[in-house]
Amino acid sequence: MVLNSNLGSIFATCPWGLLALHLVFGISVAKAQVGQAPEVVQGEYIVKYKNSTGVNVRSQRTKLAARSTMRKAYPEMGMYHVSVKAGAANSVANIEDLKNDPDVEFVEPNYRWYKSAAADPSASAGIALSSYSYQEIITNRDAYADNGFYQNNLGNDVQRSWSLESNIAAKGKVIVAVVDTGLDSSHILFQPTASGGAGALWVNAAEAAGLPGVDDDQNGFVDDVNGWNFNNNTANFFDDESHGTHVAGIIVGAGQNIFARPLQESKIQIMPLKFLGIDGSGTTSSAINAIYYAVNKGAQVINNSWGGPTYSRALHEALTYAYNNAVLVVSASGNYRSNNDSTPMYPANYDVPSNVSVASTSTYDVLSGFSNYGRSSVQLASPGEYVLSSVPGNKYAYMSGTSMAAPFVSGIAAMAWRENSALTGYQIKQMLISSVDVIPALSAYVSSNGRVNTSNLVGAALGSAGSNISSFQPNYAAQYRTPASDTTSGTSTSVGGCGLITNVIHQGPGRCGSNPTGGVVGGLMLLPMIVWFALRRRSHKDHRSHERFHLNSEIRVKMGDREIVGSMRSISLGGVSFSTDQALENGGIVTMQIASPDGRERIEVQGQIVWNSSNQAYGVKFANARKGTLAMIQQWVQTFGSPSKN
Repeated sequence: MVLNSNLGSIFATCPWGLLALHLVFGISVAKAQVGQAPEVVQGEYIVKYKNSTGVNVRSQRTKLAARSTMRKAYPEMGMYHVSVKAGAANSVANIEDLKNDPDVEFVEPNYRWYKSAAADPSASAGIALSSYSYQEIITNRDAYADNGFYQNNLGNDVQRSWSLESNIAAKGKVIVAVVDTGLDSSHILFQPTASGGAGALWVNAAEAAGLPGVDDDQNGFVDDVNGWNFNNNTANFFDDESHGTHVAGIIVGAGQNIFARPLQESKIQIMPLKFLGIDGSGTTSSAINAIYYAVNKGAQVINNSWGGPTYSRALHEALTYAYNNAVLVVSASGNYRSNNDSTPMYPANYDVPSNVSVASTSTYDVLSGFSNYGRSSVQLASPGEYVLSSVPGNKYAYMSGTSMAAPFVSGIAAMAWRENSALTGYQIKQMLISSVDVIPALSAYVSSNGRVNTSNLVGAALGSAGSNISSFQPNYAAQYRTPASDTTSGTSTSVGGCGLITNVIHQGPGRCGSNPTGGVVGGLMLLPMIVWFALRRRSHKDHRSHERFHLNSEIRVKMGDREIVGSMRSISLGGVSFSTDQALENGGIVTMQIASPDGRERIEVQGQIVWNSSNQAYGVKFANARKGTLAMIQQWVQTFGSPSKN
C-alpha cells in the first residue's frame, strides 16, 4: 500500500484483490485559508433577532422588508436569510442599520464553502473514483465475510450487536438526516423492499399521499416526498458527487450487512438533504435550511460529514435548535492532521451538548494519519479507512476520511436509540462516550480515550430501557462568538456560562448559566452506562471501603459539553470528595476528567453524588469506571500518591 505524503488519495491493492482509488474526502472547507477572511455570498446575510425583546414576527419582517429582500425565515429561531436589494445605493447603510438595531442579536454574512475532493487535490486531479458492481464485490468478498463490520475490516462488535436489537415490528425505524451532496435513491439500498431493496429511503407520508405540484404538508417545500435539494431549491436531490451516497450506505450498513442477498429491511431511514452542489460548494444558509428541515421533519440523528475553519454563529444557532429538540448531531472532525483544540473546525467544534465530534481510526486501531484530533474537542474515534459503501449507479467504492468515520457513529447511534426512544440526543452522546473500547494509542487524541463499540452501546441502551431511565438533557447557554470577518455583527458576542468550580460552590444551585434546576446536579446529570465499580484490591483502613491518598492534580467536571475546573487534593479507588455550602441532589451522576499529577495523562470517569454522614460532606463515588480507567488511577496512586488521613 502506497500513500502520498498528504494522504490526498490512497492507491492500494485492496484486501479483496481489487485495485481501487481510496479517496480521503476533505470535508467541506472555506475557500480562504485559516486566518484569512472567508469567501461570502455577496449581498446575502443571516439576521437574528433577540428573543428577550418581545418583538413579534410581523414587526421583524416589516423592518427587514424596508432594508432587504427576504429569502428564508426560521421563525422558531427568530432568524432570517436576507439579501440587500439589487442596485440599492444605500445597501451598506441598510446592513449597518440592521446591525445597530437594538432588537437585532447579530447580522452575519452568508459564508460560502467549498468541498475539497481530497486532502491533497493535486494527487487526485483528473482521476475518476473506482467503483465496483455487486458481482465484482461478492466474487472477492472472502476477506470480509466474517469480520464484524462488513464495510471495513476492523471489528467493532457490530455484527454481535445485530443479535441484540429489536425487530422493526417492535421498535420501528429511526430517521437519520444526511446533510451532504445528495443521494442516488435508485441504488438498491434505498429502493423499496418490494423491489428487492432495503427500503432505507425516508418517506414524507403527507407528500407521498398528496397531489403532485402541491405543498401537501404546508412546510414550504413542494413534493418533498423523500428529501430536498437546498443547493438549488428543488425536490431533486440526486448525488452528482458520490460523497452523500457513500455516507448514507455506511449508516445503513451499521444495522445490517449491505452485501447480503436478499437484503433485510433497513431499520434506519435516510433523509437525504443536499446542500453541496456538483462543484462542491454550498453556503451557510443552505446548511441551516437542511438542519432546520431535518429537525422539523422528525430526524433523530443529523450526520455532518463536512465542515471548515470559519465560525458561524448562525450555524451555531441551528445546532442549538437541534439540541433543544433532542436531536443528536454527529460531525466529522476533519482530515488535515491538525489539533482541533487549537485550530477549530466547525461544526465539529461547536460545544452544543448533543454534538459528537468524530476522529478516524485505521485498520490497526490507531488514529488515521489524515485525521484531525483534539484531547478536549474531539470526543471519540471510529473506523474511517478503506470503507466500502454505496455510490451512484448502483455500485460500491472505497473511501477514507473522517467523513466515513462519522456516519458509522450516526448509524450505530440510531440503532441504539431504537432500543429506548425516550432518550435524548444528549443521552445517546453520553452512551457513545461511555461505551467505547479504550485504546491506549488514542488517549492523547480524543477525550473518551477510545473507539466506538457497537454492542456495548446497544447493550447500554437496552439497559437504560430496562431501568426505565427517562428523558433528560441540561439547559444549554451557548458561548457565542463574533465571527472574525465581521466583528460588528452584533452587540452580544457571548452568553454567560459557568466559571471555575469555586463559582458553583459559592453561588450554589440554579446560578450557573440559565439552568433552572441548577447547580452541579441539574447541569451534570448523566446516565450510568457501564457496570457498577467493584475494584477492591487494597486493604480496608479506618473502616473505609478504599484507602485514600494525597494526589494533587487538576479535576474537570463536565456540565453538558462545558467543564468546570478545580484542583483535587486526594483520591481513592472509590471516588473523590468535595464540600459545598449548598445542598446537592443525592444520587446524581456526573462525569469527571482527572489529570495525572504530572499532567501527562487524563482519564474520564463517571460517578454518583453521595452524602457521607460521618464526614458531613458530599462526595462523588465512582460508578461506571471502565477497567482501563481504574487501572490508570491505581497506577497514579502507586507512582505519585501518599496515604491520606482525611
